[in-house]
Amino acid sequence: MKKDTFAFSFIEYNNDEVPALWYNLIEKAKMSLGGSNSDYSHFKVGAAVLLENGVVVCGANQENVSFPCSTCAERSALNYARSNYPNVNVTAIAIVAARGDEIEDSISPCGLCRQSIVDVENRQQSCITVLLVGKFATRIIDSAGFLLPLAFDAKI
Repeated sequence: MKKDTFAFSFIEYNNDEVPALWYNLIEKAKMSLGGSNSDYSHFKVGAAVLLENGVVVCGANQENVSFPCSTCAERSALNYARSNYPNVNVTAIAIVAARGDEIEDSISPCGLCRQSIVDVENRQQSCITVLLVGKFATRIIDSAGFLLPLAFDAKI
């Protein structure tokens, strides 16, 4: 028998102490909340993806009356990045959520988005820093892989 443990650490900053390196990405994620179509859940999610060439692309959740047809903000931004910058690696993603105009405490990506971000990490063979932006604090995680330690990998 083998017993194993998963553990990782993250850094949490008060929002007024977040390093300047991440300020623009966080602000873009907040601005992308305006593109959310959340007529059903009233839960807006915005994401901003930083590419290694310095470009930032954004996404917002897009709901549909048939919920399985909806698209999360994270996947929206990642798909836009891949479609428009196919040979440029993703270095970071900032994620923020709000109800109405009130930003929530930080949320983590859903399982589909965790798998999608990890898949991008695997494809590009480099980590993606994840910023979970909240009302008062931001958590910074060095790799999306930490959020999904047993990610599916078909080894195709």
